[in-house]
Amino acid sequence: MIKKESAFQITCYLKDFLGDGVTAANGQEENVERVKNFPISLQDFSMIKPFVKYLGVTKNFADIIESFQVPAGETPAGFRAEFELVEGGCLQVDLKRDIGYGKNSVKRGTGMIFSADCADPYKIKAFGNLIGNITTNPSIIYDRFINNEKANIGHRFTTREQVLRAMSTIVGPGVDVSVELNNPFESDSEILEEAARFREIINPYQLVVKVPHLGPLTKENVGDLLDGRFPLRYDEASVESACRSHDMAMLLYENGYRVNFTLMAESHQTALALQVKPAYINTFMRNRYHYSEKIDAFLKCFEATGDEKHLEELREFLIASDYLSCRDTDLSLFEVKRKAEWLMKYQGWHTSEGSDGLDQSRHTLRELRNSNLPDTRLIICSLDSSMYSMVDRMLMEKEYADMADRVVITADPDYLAGFASSPAVLKYNKSFIAAAASEKSGS
Repeated sequence: MIKKESAFQITCYLKDFLGDGVTAANGQEENVERVKNFPISLQDFSMIKPFVKYLGVTKNFADIIESFQVPAGETPAGFRAEFELVEGGCLQVDLKRDIGYGKNSVKRGTGMIFSADCADPYKIKAFGNLIGNITTNPSIIYDRFINNEKANIGHRFTTREQVLRAMSTIVGPGVDVSVELNNPFESDSEILEEAARFREIINPYQLVVKVPHLGPLTKENVGDLLDGRFPLRYDEASVESACRSHDMAMLLYENGYRVNFTLMAESHQTALALQVKPAYINTFMRNRYHYSEKIDAFLKCFEATGDEKHLEELREFLIASDYLSCRDTDLSLFEVKRKAEWLMKYQGWHTSEGSDGLDQSRHTLRELRNSNLPDTRLIICSLDSSMYSMVDRMLMEKEYADMADRVVITADPDYLAGFASSPAVLKYNKSFIAAAASEKSGS
């Protein structure tokens, strides 16, 4: 059947190829039933129809169906259909991993996707229909859930494996699950062994391995960071340590894993991270935004009063928030002020580009637009207060109309759920419920 959508758009379906000598490929009848109602443009239909003799599916398609035990007549969520005409006249359907699609290769309601920054299976069960991704790290799994008696009811879950397996089963094939390496300082072989264990817990099509930036951290000095004695600034890394995370990401990519490259908090990290072809990159908002507010306040207090105590307090703050190292306690106040002013200028703090704290997200979306990675998505994370509202508005700006489907917004479900409501919800429900009660009582 050919359906007329409008005066200018006509949609065809794969089943329109069948007949006139065109049949399902031998042995693939059941899978052809799954895809026969997939749309194809009239232009593509007309162009290839004379050459099509069979409809079929790729081996990858069949493997995905088997992997998820998909009911008859359906294809799983989390995949988009792609078509290829191969030798012998067989039009094959393949499935490409894409969380922008629901089951049967139908797009989600919006290009932008929500994600749960959460490892609580109970919350995931309630929130699962709204998300396309879950992000986890050891802190989220252990501190926020397993060791949290209020969340881990009855202490039912005791291991990371149990939590990950439960969450991936609850959400099903349409949701990616990012799981972070436990120890990024291990050898390459040990990294691959851990990733292989992830594949035993999470369906390989859902699995994304989360790799953190390490900066100046190494296996030898990481203990100093935990003890509060770390002597290096964030940008005083050796080439080896600065590139260690990138090497891990490339290692995993070359071994068939999708990577979530995390701990990106400044725009200048983006282009280097994209070299290793990650499936996801991140921008962190909360701390960066609040730190910038405080830095700007210190500078304004000094400008207003000329009192150097504000620069001394600024120096202490920059050390405490890791812009400076513990050895910088005697750094000249002139240099402290210079560094802080440069940071404000770099972030566009006093411009429309950065006054809302979204300069990094804007820059990263531009980088993605210009990259050779059409499937890489940006995860905007670490949100609080009204930050989601600011991100939502940014994505409606004309400049980013073509990039909304590259964005994933992730937060704890409790945070995101708050934006499902408004004062009007209570106001109008009050009158609705009162009217219904009045009718019921017959008054």
